[in-house]
Amino acid sequence: MLLHLARAARSLGHKITVIGPAQPAELIDAAQDEGFSTVTIPAANRKAYMLGLRAWRSRNKQKLLWCNGLVPALATAGDKNRIVHLHQLPTGLQRQAFILAWRGAQKVLVPSQYMASRIKNSVAFENWVAEVPRSKSVYDQTDNIVRLGFLGRPSPIKGTHTLAQAIKSLNEPEGKYHFQLVIGGEAKFIDEKSSDQVDRSLAELGSDVISLGWVAPEDLFSQVDILVVPSEVEESFGLVASEAMSAYQPLIISDAGALPEILGPDYPWVFSQGSVVGLATKITELVEQNRTDTNAAEIQLTENYWRWYENYSPEAGKERLRLLLETLERS
Repeated sequence: MLLHLARAARSLGHKITVIGPAQPAELIDAAQDEGFSTVTIPAANRKAYMLGLRAWRSRNKQKLLWCNGLVPALATAGDKNRIVHLHQLPTGLQRQAFILAWRGAQKVLVPSQYMASRIKNSVAFENWVAEVPRSKSVYDQTDNIVRLGFLGRPSPIKGTHTLAQAIKSLNEPEGKYHFQLVIGGEAKFIDEKSSDQVDRSLAELGSDVISLGWVAPEDLFSQVDILVVPSEVEESFGLVASEAMSAYQPLIISDAGALPEILGPDYPWVFSQGSVVGLATKITELVEQNRTDTNAAEIQLTENYWRWYENYSPEAGKERLRLLLETLERS
């Protein structure tokens, strides 16, 4: 998101400098590749970076500092000429850190109204995502195989096990359709207990699981009939859902956190997080609509696309940023 912001601000005529640690170097390298001015803080761990950033800021206070995340916000606590931009709800010790981090900031930005309702004095500043090319049409579905997609890290908090259980229930006994799960992503940074839980649920599907590894969204979307976002954690935004909206991808979401907000109050394909029965029901209903009432399906996908364009596209994000910066300049 940091480079999205930097690009948008530069296109609005602002001079941008990207600040980051020497290690890991990915941020600075990416910023330099795109022609941004950069400042490298000599640091190879979080503590050293925070100390180095605070020291640098003490010598360079004249410009607005956009703190992308809790770490730079905490490092510059008390600085009045800055924006604190959080992307996740603080949990555990992070809550205490945030109390210190936001002090003095001109604005505290969060990516959804849901998150703003949970963090006092914060303002919703929605993320944006690039358009994903449309890869197929609901009219392409002709056989009895229904491929359900999951994009991200397979884990209990992302509801992968619930999706697997729903598919198992739909295939027993064999009915009008046969359901398969196509996974784009790998279970990295997942604890052993959680990984075992997901592995057991996937094993019960046998050959009806297709694992693609890490793939671009369009590569997964081109191979599935419906994307499912079955999260069981209070999502602060809905990145995958937004990408699906931009690609005219049929989509089912759970009611976790900000997900329903992203799709809008009238979106019909929402189930209660953790409910195997609820998810299986929505899958059945959406498959039937896509196969028997393609006009209604296409209308919904078009509504999703324009909701993405008006709220979560780069153009919408750039306009949001312009209004924010103009407001700060006047204050």
